[in-house]
Amino acid sequence: MAGGARRSSRSDPSAVVPPSFAELLGEFRSCFSAWTFPVFSALACGLLCQRARRTVCAMLVGAQLSRTWSHHRAHRFFSHARWSTDQLSAVLARLVTRALVPADGAVLVAIDDTLFGRRGPKVFAASWFHDGSATGAKKVGYGNNWVIAAIVVKVPLVERSIALPVAFWLVRKGKDQPSRLDAALRLVTMLSRALEGRHIDVVADSAYAGKVLRGLPDEVTWTTRLRSNAALYELAPKPTGCRGRPRVRGDRLPSLSVLAKRATFSPVSVCRYSKTTTVEIAVIDCLWYGVFARQQVHVVLVRDKSKSGYDIALVTTDLAISGGPVIERYAQRWSIEVSIEDAKQTGGVGEARNRVQLAVERTVPFALVVNTLAVLWYATVGYDPSDVDERRELAPWYRDKAQPSVLDMLTKLRRTIVAGYLRPVDPEAPTPQEITLLRLAWEDVAA
Repeated sequence: MAGGARRSSRSDPSAVVPPSFAELLGEFRSCFSAWTFPVFSALACGLLCQRARRTVCAMLVGAQLSRTWSHHRAHRFFSHARWSTDQLSAVLARLVTRALVPADGAVLVAIDDTLFGRRGPKVFAASWFHDGSATGAKKVGYGNNWVIAAIVVKVPLVERSIALPVAFWLVRKGKDQPSRLDAALRLVTMLSRALEGRHIDVVADSAYAGKVLRGLPDEVTWTTRLRSNAALYELAPKPTGCRGRPRVRGDRLPSLSVLAKRATFSPVSVCRYSKTTTVEIAVIDCLWYGVFARQQVHVVLVRDKSKSGYDIALVTTDLAISGGPVIERYAQRWSIEVSIEDAKQTGGVGEARNRVQLAVERTVPFALVVNTLAVLWYATVGYDPSDVDERRELAPWYRDKAQPSVLDMLTKLRRTIVAGYLRPVDPEAPTPQEITLLRLAWEDVAA
């Protein structure tokens, strides 16, 4: 009887989840039915606890439910169950904003896309895409391409900005399919609705600029890198009172290289990538008519290492800031690159193997949501100053380590969840397999 009671307690996912993390998972209860929410909670904990390859079955093993639940239950959660990734994104965006973004501050959203390598002709939406991390001169890879929107936050426990992925769009090739820029705009629009009209500042690279950005909502600004061949125009002149339609734009400006020669640069101090440096900038008020049409923009020419000309040109629709703040905002875009790398290398995102449409559309967002929740949990309740000391004690070669990494955050939550399996109220002693599981969870940080 004791053994049966033990198996029953171990088969309940909520029995081992830390109360603080269970509260975060509970925020998503409205997104699922009574049948699917326990599966969501169990697979989320299994993804965090699994140290091997994070496939769907491995999530079940990590949750210690592989002997209790059929693996079909886990697979059907992704391929057949009724739930929406858009609903998850809306709830997650509200959680992150409420916990880590000041109530009177704008929400900074970074946009980027990445490739999750796959194999096989039957994988839904898999194709050849650009992959900056691929080997070879062509820089292409085969797999699923995802556009990701992440909320960039600053937390006291680390100096750098952290990008927390909250919204996702699977890219499909085809003339009738949305482009990556279309997908980015749809994600931002969805976040704007979910956050109930809060001001959103979007930052992205030069690939995310095009005609679809014309007529942005008043609560959304867009900051990106200006293409070197961009056609800029002077602001529209005042109506002359003569017959005919007034001009919607002024005379065309010369190329950026010519503008840089004519412009007057002034020094400004900026903080980017956790370092404060002095650069020279020149600000031009104009129209980028081919992209934003009649909407006025600030163009910021930055001279950093060059003694003449310019090193980088930025453009923003946010007329409330100019110069240095534009540079600092664009520099925070790099945080999403770091976040994607952490998700792939540390969080196991993209390791699940699915082929059918619903499963492909859900596994990557699910894993990214879980990784964001783990960082959110650590930033709000999980952090302890001794975490860094423990890491340096286990790995003394990190002599200059002073702040926790994403690996430290995930490891701390994994330890907390695994320790729940060996809680003092358990009527039986832990099995050798469970002792090994706990030992690996504590040793993982030193690996």
